Amino acid sequence: MSSELSRTKDKIVKTKSGWAMMPLFILGILVPTVSMITAMIRLEGFVESYWWLIPLDVIWCITMIICLTGLFTVEPNSSRVMTLFGAYVGTEKDAGFHWANPFNLKRRVSLRSNNLNGEKLKVNDLNGNPIEIAAVVVWRVKDTAQASFDVENYEEYVRVQSESAVRYLASAYSYDGGEEHQITLRSGGGEVNTKLVEQLTERFEKAGVEVQEARITHLAYAPEIAQAMLKRQQAEAIIAARKKIVHGAVSMVEMALNQLSSDDIIELDEERKASMISNLLVVLCSDSDVNPVINTGTLYN
Repeated sequence: MSSELSRTKDKIVKTKSGWAMMPLFILGILVPTVSMITAMIRLEGFVESYWWLIPLDVIWCITMIICLTGLFTVEPNSSRVMTLFGAYVGTEKDAGFHWANPFNLKRRVSLRSNNLNGEKLKVNDLNGNPIEIAAVVVWRVKDTAQASFDVENYEEYVRVQSESAVRYLASAYSYDGGEEHQITLRSGGGEVNTKLVEQLTERFEKAGVEVQEARITHLAYAPEIAQAMLKRQQAEAIIAARKKIVHGAVSMVEMALNQLSSDDIIELDEERKASMISNLLVVLCSDSDVNPVINTGTLYN
């Protein structure tokens, strides 16, 4: 509850136009100064009689010069966060030339999109296998007050929390080889990226930062187990291919037997069927070319 109360919220302020205020301050310096000098030249005894106006004119000019320091600019997709003696005054987000209290501290906070290209991290996946993973995050400041006052350095905060989110994501999923319908880092694609965005959004909320896009850019086994995992993948690929070959061969043998039987081409007893099935499976499932053997006799002699 206390963390919610301590959060600072954006307060948008509308400052005065700098183009309107600057001529007033310049005239405020020139007019009394020129009038004072003219009076001193034309009127004898002015200094003796009205000497007290000179320090007032100096003070007035210094005041106008101080007021001129209140002029500032705001670039497109940028903002100025203003504080007065430690208190948050508000944020000016309108681009242009502005004027505000010269004693306000005006800190520039960019509202533009930023890219964070994360470094490769070595972490353990859900199965404990060491993997390398990296992600790119597109982010921007949404709440300038939170970014300025609720965290020490919002850019460093984004970098550290992005790394933490990627580590959490990697440990929540297996790299590959999961059970049927199980999401993995390798095959998850959009769902894994969506989960990453959710994690980043939750973490960045404290800093007033929003996530525009996030996706995994690098994913691989760690070098020390890469060769072993490659052999495992090759073995799994061979097994999967063999399953398809055997399934296709059985279907073709069944089709051949049914065709022979339906067209009354030849009558085969059980022994001949078994021999034919064996020969067809050898031909269809063999990795190398099969050399035919011509039987000049029969199966029974």
